[in-house]
Amino acid sequence: MKHESQSSHSEYDADRIPPVAPPAPEQHEQPRYIDTTARKGGGSRGRLIGTGLAVAGVAALAGYGGAWVQERVDDPSSSFVQSTNDGNAQMSGEEKNISEAVNKVSKSVVSVVTEVTSRSYFGMQVGEGAGTGVIVSENGYILTNKHVIDGASNIQIVTSDGTTYDKVKLVGTDPLNDIAFLKIDGARNLPVAEIGDSGSIRVAQQVVAIGNSLGQYQNTVTSGIISGKDRPVTAQSNDGVETLTGLLQTDAAINPGNSGGPLINTSGQVIGINTAIAAEAQGIGFAIPIDATKGMLKHLLKTGEAKRSYLGVNFISITPEVAKEFSLDQQKGAYVQNTGTTPAVLSGSPAEKAGIKEGDIILKLNDDVVGENGSMSNMIAEYAPGETVTLTVSRDGNERQMRVTLEEYNA
Repeated sequence: MKHESQSSHSEYDADRIPPVAPPAPEQHEQPRYIDTTARKGGGSRGRLIGTGLAVAGVAALAGYGGAWVQERVDDPSSSFVQSTNDGNAQMSGEEKNISEAVNKVSKSVVSVVTEVTSRSYFGMQVGEGAGTGVIVSENGYILTNKHVIDGASNIQIVTSDGTTYDKVKLVGTDPLNDIAFLKIDGARNLPVAEIGDSGSIRVAQQVVAIGNSLGQYQNTVTSGIISGKDRPVTAQSNDGVETLTGLLQTDAAINPGNSGGPLINTSGQVIGINTAIAAEAQGIGFAIPIDATKGMLKHLLKTGEAKRSYLGVNFISITPEVAKEFSLDQQKGAYVQNTGTTPAVLSGSPAEKAGIKEGDIILKLNDDVVGENGSMSNMIAEYAPGETVTLTVSRDGNERQMRVTLEEYNA
């Protein structure tokens, strides 16, 4: 992937994410790595070896330790002090906030279990994968990662109370992001997660990640902070690699199996969907901002179809380096520019119909500042096809506003 100052983004063909290869047979859903040299399964194996050594060390000391304990118990003066009150019942303000937030959303977090059929030298093989999802409607719509269900021949949903749903279908995927929507057939009165606002997220804000860790430990909870915003990464999942932009960075632990699970704030609102981790670092995980899923979700709940909206421009996210390179008079925004064979404005697109031209700088979408409240692509994704937005555009040093009606993205 090019350096950010040189990279361009498109809302059509140039930004399409290549399909992720299906997970290998007999493997749980693996973490999304930003280090493309990471070997499949290496991290889990290391953890298991470390655990084995720790257990062996305890066993070796058992004989000596047992004798020491017996000697100490025989001495009445060395008996332990039993507490008269339960210290676990006392919570700090921070602990109370986290506990209440987790209790609010945990019933809406589900395990996504998949079967993947693959062909090998020995014939057809069936493997199992595991990820996480979030209930977004009472009648059974589930939000998860595209790579969790990619290549799946069968999908099963397990809710927090252990209820298993076998009749699950894939409704649609985002062609430009790692997002998928599932539907439980015949579901009613399911607990729905509250959707928050990722545009107002602050760096250092406290967050919690919930997921089906290692495909075994359902609704595992880890906490941390927002370490950064609008991060671009190249993510690896088993044999597939794709580029993701505009991500939230967090130090809340995101483990294998957590993909598709919610990143929540202390109010118990979903502000992101966990999707990737850094293989060569500690405490670096990434989540897709929840605002980037809202347009498709609105369209899905209204029509039953998961369709993404698009504007139809190719652009470069403005940084100080980009502003200097192109002699721009703006330090933030989306610089509409062609890249090689990709035109700046797609013919027949909503952008062309609204009068956007190459060289324009898109500063705002409605009242949201581009590059401050999110990336341009994610901000467009917040709206459903057919919705009209107002763009604030800088052209030749003068600002103007343009009304644009977004249309359905067709790959």
